[in-house]
Amino acid sequence: MPEAGSSIEIAPGVRWLRMRLPFALDHINLWLLRDQLNGLEGWTIVDCGIANDETKVAWEQVFATQLEGLPVLRVIVTHMHPDHVGLSQWLCEKWQAPLWISMTDYLTAQWLSHKEGGAAIGARAGGGGSADHFQRHGLLAPEDLEKIRARSNYYSNMVPGVPRQYRRILDGEMILIGGHQWKVIMGFGHAPEHASLYCQALDVLISGDMLLPRISTNVSVYDADPDADPLGLYLSSLERYLPLPDDTLVLPSHGKPFTGMKPRITQLIAHHDARLAETLGACKKPATAREVVPVLFKRELDIHQLTFAMGEAIAHLNYLLRRGKLHRQLCDD
Repeated sequence: MPEAGSSIEIAPGVRWLRMRLPFALDHINLWLLRDQLNGLEGWTIVDCGIANDETKVAWEQVFATQLEGLPVLRVIVTHMHPDHVGLSQWLCEKWQAPLWISMTDYLTAQWLSHKEGGAAIGARAGGGGSADHFQRHGLLAPEDLEKIRARSNYYSNMVPGVPRQYRRILDGEMILIGGHQWKVIMGFGHAPEHASLYCQALDVLISGDMLLPRISTNVSVYDADPDADPLGLYLSSLERYLPLPDDTLVLPSHGKPFTGMKPRITQLIAHHDARLAETLGACKKPATAREVVPVLFKRELDIHQLTFAMGEAIAHLNYLLRRGKLHRQLCDD
C-alpha cells in the first residue's frame, strides 16, 4: 500500500494514493489519473481527503514528488462526504482547477459547510436536526443527545468550503481522461448522487464508497428526509455494476483494490438480507431504532459510530416499512 505522500501505479496512467483519517476507518484511497485537458498535460485528482494540516502536508509531498512536474488540471469528487470533498476548495484554488461533481452532492456539501447547514446537523432541543431525529427513534440518553447537538461544526471542520463554481457530471456521461473514456455510473443510498467512474479500455472501476472489499458502506436516514428509503436505493444501485466484466479491477475508497465484483455484490446483498431479517425479528414486539442498534451492531459504539448506527437502523426499518413488512406507530412519550 502507498505511504502518505507517495503513490503506486495500479493501472496505466492510474496512481493510488492513501491518506489518513482520524476515525475508526483510518484511511481513504485517492486517485491520480494522467490527463490532457485544454491542450495541457497534467493530472486529474479523484477525491480529496478531509481538510486538515496532515492531509495538506501529504498532498504537498505528492505535488513535489509524484506529478512529474505537471499540474493538476481538474478535481473530480465522487460524493459529498467529508473525506471525499473536504479539501476540494483548497486543491481547486491551489491549481486553479475546476471541480467536477454531481449537482446534488455539490449543493449538499455547499449547504452543510455553511453555518446554517452545519447548525442544522446538531440543532438545539426542539429545533430539529439529528438529535431530535434520533430522539424520535428512541435515543433518549441525555449525554448522547447533548454530544450530537454539540456536533454542529462537525462537517464544516472537515469541509470548510467548496468552490463557488463546479462542472456538473451526470449518469451515463463519458468523460475523456488521458485519452480514455470513463463512464459515470451514479449510485444512490450512501450519498445523494454518488459518481463511480468506469474505464472499459483499462478495465478499471473507481467505485468510491459504493463497492468496498471488506465492509458494507454506511446507508443512513437523515433528519432532512426522515421517511427516505436509502437502503432500497443502494441495493438497486448495485445492479448498475452487474453488466461490467467480473475481472474489472475495482478501486474502492477504503480497503485494497480488488477483483471479483459480482461475488462481492452477492455478498453485500446477502449481508443486508441478513440484517433485514434480524431487524424484522427484533420487531416481533414493538421496538425503536435505538433498540434495534445492538441487534445490528454487536460492539461498543462511540458517539460518531452511534450516529451512523442509528441512521442505518432507521434505514433498515424504513425499508421494511415501505414494503409492508412493518407498521410504524408514533408515540407521545
